[in-house]
Amino acid sequence: MTVSKKQKKNLIRIIVSAALLVCLMIADKLADGVNGYIKLGLFLAVYLLIGCDVLSSAARNIIRGQVFDENFLMTIATVGAMFTGEYPEGVAVMLFYQVGEWFQKYAVGKSRKSITELMDIRPDYANVIRDGAVVTVSPEEVEPGETISIAPGEKIPLDCVITQGSTTVNCSALTGESLPRSATVGEELISGSINLSGLVRAEVKCEFAQSTVSKILDMVENSAAKKAKSEAFITRFARYYTPAVVASAVLLAVIAPLFFNGVWSEWIHRALIFLVVSCPCALVISVPLSFFGGIGGASRHGILVKGANYLEALSKVSTVVFDKTGTLTKGVFYVTAVHPEKISDKDLLKFAAYAESYSKHPIAESIKREYGKEIDANRIKAIEELPGMGVKAELGEVTIHVGNTKLMDSIGSDWHECHHNGTVGHIAVNGEYMGHIAISDVVKEDSEACVKAIKKLGVEKTVILTGDSQKVANAVGKELAIDEVYSQLMPGDKVEIVERLLNEKNKNSSLVFVGDGINDAPVISRADVGMAMGALGSDAAIESADIVLMDDKPSKLATAIRISKKTMGIVRQNIVFALAVKALVLILGALGIAGMWLAVFADVGVSVIAILNAMRAMKIKNADL
Repeated sequence: MTVSKKQKKNLIRIIVSAALLVCLMIADKLADGVNGYIKLGLFLAVYLLIGCDVLSSAARNIIRGQVFDENFLMTIATVGAMFTGEYPEGVAVMLFYQVGEWFQKYAVGKSRKSITELMDIRPDYANVIRDGAVVTVSPEEVEPGETISIAPGEKIPLDCVITQGSTTVNCSALTGESLPRSATVGEELISGSINLSGLVRAEVKCEFAQSTVSKILDMVENSAAKKAKSEAFITRFARYYTPAVVASAVLLAVIAPLFFNGVWSEWIHRALIFLVVSCPCALVISVPLSFFGGIGGASRHGILVKGANYLEALSKVSTVVFDKTGTLTKGVFYVTAVHPEKISDKDLLKFAAYAESYSKHPIAESIKREYGKEIDANRIKAIEELPGMGVKAELGEVTIHVGNTKLMDSIGSDWHECHHNGTVGHIAVNGEYMGHIAISDVVKEDSEACVKAIKKLGVEKTVILTGDSQKVANAVGKELAIDEVYSQLMPGDKVEIVERLLNEKNKNSSLVFVGDGINDAPVISRADVGMAMGALGSDAAIESADIVLMDDKPSKLATAIRISKKTMGIVRQNIVFALAVKALVLILGALGIAGMWLAVFADVGVSVIAILNAMRAMKIKNADL
């Protein structure tokens, strides 16, 4: 990792100060009887070299009224040590504190690198075609509908549709997947991806502020604002802990000399040890750093977490609720059977295709694809979406209903079951049943492995919620060993079931809903953690979900849970380790058993160990199934 110039200067200052301190300590041992003022002056020079920034920060904060912070504790402890004649100890405490600070900044920089790599997706410019010439402008200056030119090796600056040429695109910064995908005329390109091979021209779909890359960057930049309960607790703890420590140190220094004939120098020394040990750096730094590392590590796998609170909630997941289509199944539908009554196959497909002509739903697309003819939009008078049931269309003088059995029942059409597995679209014309079309979906390759993996990670209950037929839903549920399956649901029904499941689960656990983020926004927002899968290019997913999986692999859910559990494990380790060591050395210091050097370890040593431990949150090996 590249170290900044400021960090290099601080490292040089630490090395020089350490060398000078060692030389002075050796000289002090060899030259007994040296003048006390000379000795003080030499040690004071090294002390100011290594501690000048801490002393100035403490002074500035005191002037602002922000007295009780780590700079104040270090200043009081080290200045006190110098006044009591413990020059080497005073300089050493400040030196090791600076070592700890350097490690902290290094760790934060390394953790931030994961986020920075994601931030590299921000495009610097766009080549827009204006008056027949290519003009290089900022992406913010390009309007929807304009044509841009993208050369091989350039970042795709805005969401757009290819109008000329073909290429391969690297989406690894967005999805975590290294395999490039091909794209040709009529296909979408997502901002933030990299054009690898061909020169293409594309029509811009939306302005930069509404583009995928802008929304993702916005989300990542704001993720640190949402603190986990553990992080918020540590912040509150430090607010009261530091003044309490200072008060305790003062009492420790004065009570024994005033009331029990204690030696002032000895008890002041114990109080100084108390102050050094009690500095809350290890907790205040390492806990947020652990969460930051977890969020950064997740982003490297194409998992975008909107805040530490969601990472903490995900680690306690006991119930996972899946949407079916597009989440556990591919969402790629094919017409597998056409069963007409009273009319021909072609006419049944025609009625269905016209009724679904404006829909972009995968089932509608499969029907239009099977029909295979051009649809005359002028013949369609009106189309009405019927949530949870289907669609109603006015075609010339006839009214067409296409949808599920609930829709047929609502219009009084005498429908009957289809013996084929898959989604069944029933068609009625002027209220009279005309037959049905069977459409089949395919379960994703790693859906079964995903369900097995999350159960091994502690998930107690898995649930499918779908508007699809009971027959299809049960078949998918059985294939994937899902615990509960609810079918033929309207959007409101899904919310009701999620609310019931929330009431049934343990209060200390979480419910996660995983959907495609497009039509499941109400359920995503109701769950403890709403997760959108396959969200590349989906505005609704990025806006409504708490955690965004940028590709459509269910295995990323198991990866996200694994990252959250590892992060929380590291947070707990740091809290317990720091508090235990500090408590032990505080007691030993108060009893006069622990010296200043052990106090230094209890502060700086514990901080460095906790920081290095926190850095492990950035690395998850073999994360994907």
